Amino acid sequence: MGIDQRQLAESAGLSVPTIQRMEASDGVIRGNVDSLMKLIEALDTAGIALIGEGTASLEGGRGVRLKG
Repeated sequence: MGIDQRQLAESAGLSVPTIQRMEASDGVIRGNVDSLMKLIEALDTAGIALIGEGTASLEGGRGVRLKG
């Protein structure tokens, strides 16, 4: 995306330490539901597609990709 933690935090309406905590999570992302929803919305708005485990994806498996 070409943005840093500060810009992502601002876009999501979250603090930089919250973004850092989420990034440092191993496996399941740590955070409350409200914060996770804000982050997902900010990523979606920026054109990032999140693909869940077991979710059908024509372009591959679970992960994160730019929307096409």
